[in-house]
Amino acid sequence: MNDDASTGSAAGGSGSAAGGTGAASDDGTRLQKVLANAGVASRRVAEQMIVEGRVRVNGETVTELGRRIHPETDLVDVDGTAIQLDESKRYVILNKPTGVVSSMNDDRGRRDLREWADRWDERLYNVGRLDADTSGLLVLTNDGALAHVLAHPSFGVTKVYIAKVDGQVLPQTIQRLIKGVELEDGRIAADKARLLDSSRGESLVELTLHSGKNRIVRRMMAEVGHPVIELVRRQFGPLHLGTLPVGQARELTKVERGALLTLSRRDGDAPSE
Repeated sequence: MNDDASTGSAAGGSGSAAGGTGAASDDGTRLQKVLANAGVASRRVAEQMIVEGRVRVNGETVTELGRRIHPETDLVDVDGTAIQLDESKRYVILNKPTGVVSSMNDDRGRRDLREWADRWDERLYNVGRLDADTSGLLVLTNDGALAHVLAHPSFGVTKVYIAKVDGQVLPQTIQRLIKGVELEDGRIAADKARLLDSSRGESLVELTLHSGKNRIVRRMMAEVGHPVIELVRRQFGPLHLGTLPVGQARELTKVERGALLTLSRRDGDAPSE
C-alpha cells in the first residue's frame, strides 16, 4: 500500500529538443533529473545507474535515458531501495520520555506529543503508541500509508524492547518467552529473547516482537514472574534509537527514509486483519 498511487509506466522520451534539457513538461520529468533532484547522485551518475539497470519505476526496470516520470505519482527505487520523491512527506523519530502519552491532544491535560510535533510545519501523527510509563522510539509522520504498514499487526513489523525486570531471569524463562506464554487474550511468543544482564535482584531482557497487542511486554514478563520495572523501545522496523537522547526528536536521514519507504512498498499489499 503506497501513499502515492501508481499510475503505471510514464510516457517515454519524445526525443525533442526540449526533452534533451531535462525540463518538466506535460509528459513528466526526465528520470535522471528526478534522481538528481532527490539527492541520489549527480545527473551524470544517475544516467549511468539507469543504463546499468539499477533503477526501477513502478517496479519496472528502466534502462533508457529518455524515460520521463511524474514524481508526484510514480514510485522509484535504486538498487532495491525506495527513493522519496514527495517532499511534502515528513518522517521524524522521537525518543519519547516516560510520563508522555501517545496522543496529539490528550483530553485529560497530560503531557502529550504536540510538544514535539508542533516543531514542524506539517501536521504530524504518531505511528502506533507507547504507554506513558514506557520510553523509547516513536515515529511521527504525515505519511498515512506508511503509518498503516508500520502500525498494523498484519504486516508483522518487528519492535525491539529492553526491559529491566524484577528478579533473576533464568535461561529456561527465556526459552519460555520464545516458545510462548498464555495471556488472557491468547498465546503470544517472542520472535527473539535474550538475557543481557542480571545482578542485585534485577535483570535486563531484550525482547523482539511483532505483536501490536496492548502492553504486551509488561504482560509477558509478569506472566513469567518478572514484573517490568523500566521499559524502553530501542528499535521499530528498520529504525534504531541509537544515541538520540531522551526527549529529543530529529528527522530521519535519507538512508532511514529509504529503508522505511522500501518496507512500506514491499509490505503494502499484505493482507489486512
